[in-house]
Amino acid sequence: MAKFVLVLNSGSSSLKYALYDLAKAATCISVGIVGGIGTERSFISHKNVQTSQDVTLQGLDIGHHKQGLQKVLDLLRLGEGSSHNVMAVGHRVVHGGEALTRPTLVTESVKQAIEKAAPLAPLHNPPNLEGILVSEEIFECPQVAVFDTAFHSTMPPAAYHYAIPYNLYEELGIRRYGFHGTSYQYLLGQVSNILGKSQADVNMIALHLGAGASMAAIRNGKCIDTSMGVTPLQGLVMATRSGDIDPAIIQILASEKGMDVDEVTNMLNKKSGLFGLCGEKDLRSVWDAAEAGNARHKLALEVYVHRIRSYLGSYFFQLEGQVDALVFSAGVGEASGRTRALICEGLEKFGIEIDSSQNGEGKLKEAKAIHKKGSKVQILVIPTNEELSIAQQTLQVVEAQQQHMKR
Repeated sequence: MAKFVLVLNSGSSSLKYALYDLAKAATCISVGIVGGIGTERSFISHKNVQTSQDVTLQGLDIGHHKQGLQKVLDLLRLGEGSSHNVMAVGHRVVHGGEALTRPTLVTESVKQAIEKAAPLAPLHNPPNLEGILVSEEIFECPQVAVFDTAFHSTMPPAAYHYAIPYNLYEELGIRRYGFHGTSYQYLLGQVSNILGKSQADVNMIALHLGAGASMAAIRNGKCIDTSMGVTPLQGLVMATRSGDIDPAIIQILASEKGMDVDEVTNMLNKKSGLFGLCGEKDLRSVWDAAEAGNARHKLALEVYVHRIRSYLGSYFFQLEGQVDALVFSAGVGEASGRTRALICEGLEKFGIEIDSSQNGEGKLKEAKAIHKKGSKVQILVIPTNEELSIAQQTLQVVEAQQQHMKR
């Protein structure tokens, strides 16, 4: 019997979706995006994964998310027969705050908690909630919210507290939360299978290196530390985000450049990182220019890798050297062998030995080990699948609820 789960990721002007049949080895039926919602140039890009057929509809003038989702349903019905018979809808929600620390059925109180956490993710939580409200109108099935922050809720207080007045934590919830949680949950499951260990026995350091990038230290299957903070700005150097900076820089920019808080925030999020250092957002272009002798691009690459290695050293110590695997994932982590090699350079004395013959360039379709035989720490490249992770967690929540109702 089919178990169709629809995954929705609702943005301010977009709606990404993926349909899975979890009764058939987690088969992805279709994926797509509704873009430009609220404009005259809205479009739908839809792919039937099973037949590899692509459909692109342009100039649709989709005025709101509900209209966009209804058009998606038309495509699903036309292209996949009974695939519109969805048993559950899983929603990616960026921020759960402290109240929402696991995937959960959507209720009125859950929607209120998502709204309450909106100041912590003002660009994401409101459209995420809009996607839930629209989906509730269309589907007569359970709605499940899966939170980017949930995986990191196991961090100890020493890891998530900032050394600022405690009342700011009590009143505003200002603390480190971490993101990319659905990716880390998926990677943990994959590493568990590869190592032949239960998740509760896995110690690993995971690197989610994409345009947005973060790292996580995982002990006994639980996150004990992660690089992002109350927002996705903290931590590693990213495509356009600065990552860690001295907060006094904000005051310097205000007094010397006349910049207000919004201008500084915009600069740190959209004009910094690799782009701020050398004018390139794509690490492939940074590498090419650096290898051609461009000093600024070489500097950007060195700063990027230096920050990653700083976190790697910290997490290695926090795990007391007991690391089963170092895991690379997301766009850069999966595709850039030269970046992986540079990150691991000179770490043989710590049991991290990369095999250059296995560490090639190009995006992988499946997991691959790239460590030398005898390396104490396994080095794995694992393509992440956040949508599948959301679908799987959604099904688990729904089936648990069904079992509870039978008791």
